[in-house]
Amino acid sequence: MRRARLQGRIWRVDGFRAALWLLAGLLLSGPLANGACAGDVRIAVAANFTQAAREIGAAFQAATGNRPIFSFGSTGQLYAQITQDAPFEVFLAADQARPRKAVENGLALGDSRFTYATGKITLFSKMRDLVAGEATLRDGRFTRLAIANPDTAPYGAAAVAAIKALGLYQALKPKIVQGNNIAQTYQFVATGNAELGFVALSQVIDKAGGSRWAVPEHLYRPIAQDAVLTRRGADSETARAFLVFLRGPEARAVKEKYGYGAGD
Repeated sequence: MRRARLQGRIWRVDGFRAALWLLAGLLLSGPLANGACAGDVRIAVAANFTQAAREIGAAFQAATGNRPIFSFGSTGQLYAQITQDAPFEVFLAADQARPRKAVENGLALGDSRFTYATGKITLFSKMRDLVAGEATLRDGRFTRLAIANPDTAPYGAAAVAAIKALGLYQALKPKIVQGNNIAQTYQFVATGNAELGFVALSQVIDKAGGSRWAVPEHLYRPIAQDAVLTRRGADSETARAFLVFLRGPEARAVKEKYGYGAGD
């Protein structure tokens, strides 16, 4: 991966919502809105948030003239890249643990961290009649069950938690196939390499056909997803503007469209 060396002063986000929206107003009505100071911002994004991020990114570019450059992957993989000096200025994780760890290790700014979305898992199959609630898992009439790698992908960890909560982990373990991230996990199901799998609600919410079960939230811990400004983004006005935009009404509408809780 290409590495770059950037230095800058530490920027701290004002925790008060009024100050946040004042900053948003300045950014979106000032020179950035006219593209006079347009720039790029490199953003590491958890794979579950791919479609939502692309829509939010397009709206952000239209509003400010600034271009977001996204890199998608599992939260664990993206965090590992950040520890190796990857040139990301913003980190949109699928959990709270990695952004918190990034702050603790001096890789991100603590005052910038907030929950931008809350995600949900769904058991999904392309087969119209296969998924019928937890009974499908108990019957076990399938050969492959796809999940994301629970060590690096929070949506995979949530899937394992749900299976264990149902008391089915040992019975289903031989049938589990793991994707590197939730995007690859969805592809396993979409291509028929696995008859069903635990995917993000956001991946299937706008897709017709197949069968699905919205996994009850008492079977797994809520998937609170945190955003944070990395040390590389400390002196970037564009990175700051994106985080402000991510908390605004346009971004909130996109998140809700894809089935996410809107976060803070």
